[in-house]
Amino acid sequence: MPKRCVRSDSGKAGLYALLLLLGLVAGGITGVEFFRRFYLPQMAQPAQSGAADAAASVSGRETAAAIAADNVTSSRSNAIVRATRLVSPSVVGIVVTQLQVVRRAYSSDEFFDFFFSPELVPRVREVERMGSGFFFSKDGYILTNYHVVEQAQKLFVTLSDGTQIEGKTVGVDPQTDLAVITVKGASFPSAKLGESDKLMIGEWAIAIGNPFGFFINDARPTVTLGVISAVDRNFAPSEGVYYQGMIQTDAAINQGNSGGPLVNALGEVVGINTFIFTGSDNYRGSIGIGFAIPIDRAKRVSKELITYGKRRLIYTGISVQDLTKPIAHALGYGKTAGVVVSEISKSSPGEAARLLRGDIIVQMGNRPINSSADIGGFFLDYFVGDSVVIGYVRKGKPMQNTIVLGEYKEKR
Repeated sequence: MPKRCVRSDSGKAGLYALLLLLGLVAGGITGVEFFRRFYLPQMAQPAQSGAADAAASVSGRETAAAIAADNVTSSRSNAIVRATRLVSPSVVGIVVTQLQVVRRAYSSDEFFDFFFSPELVPRVREVERMGSGFFFSKDGYILTNYHVVEQAQKLFVTLSDGTQIEGKTVGVDPQTDLAVITVKGASFPSAKLGESDKLMIGEWAIAIGNPFGFFINDARPTVTLGVISAVDRNFAPSEGVYYQGMIQTDAAINQGNSGGPLVNALGEVVGINTFIFTGSDNYRGSIGIGFAIPIDRAKRVSKELITYGKRRLIYTGISVQDLTKPIAHALGYGKTAGVVVSEISKSSPGEAARLLRGDIIVQMGNRPINSSADIGGFFLDYFVGDSVVIGYVRKGKPMQNTIVLGEYKEKR
């Protein structure tokens, strides 16, 4: 039986491979070199791909870490930090030299002093006090508390960079415990003034000042943080000072911080740090109850002090007295809340407002009037030329009128 001839591609392919190999050898390429040139690259492709994937994974982790670091940096540089950076350069330390008269025991006979009271001899001495303040204009005007600069014989202002400049008092208002001082120069870093009537209970409050004073050689201010705890806090007059309509905060305010700014998260000054409640006579530090004068009041007082050198006194021409039960009964009024008009001067703002003796004033502006103390504190936020709506009762009938405040003159 004849053999069938069978076609074989594998045999032909083997022949081609053999011829190729012989040609490469003839051309000077050995089998090893052939393997290195043609097979290794093919074998290395999967390994290279794996390395690329690994590199991409590392790069991804590094990117994620960089993003996380950026997020941490952003969270650190928050509104409090930004507000502090805005206001801190405007904050100054104030050192005041005062003359105080003290009396000390003096006698040339110690034996005599032991049995009898020695004579008290007056003596004058210099005393240094310290506080804080801040520039509210680029031309050198500084706001602070009156009690910081009271009876100042010499006054020095220390800037946040350590520069010390002699200053002078422009004007003071003891009733509101505010003062404006100035230093020579220009382009001082000034703080932006906010609006205290727009404060929100619970919003951030930043107190900035110089509590260390002489204790360390560092002029940079200290920052404490809290919230606005309350607004419109009223206190009885203290030595002629009316602390009414005050801002309460738990941001720590310590000795030396008086006169420094209370700042919101926008970097705006909303109050002037003034005083604190302390825990006991043995502890004078902050216990989280501090008070600041509203900046809206300070704006108007400072304008008066710069323009007139003082705050002009308001004149109404009205004298009042507290209601007692006999007076209220005599006027046919069933309450003791309010004040009764006892006298009205001729040609006065009170007369122009058509008020009469015997009228019972129960409201001024938006504030209820329960006693004469309410009237004294009420006028803290009113100035010469302002108009005030007065609510009163005349012969049992509620009435209302407007009084335009005049300026008190010594010769009246």
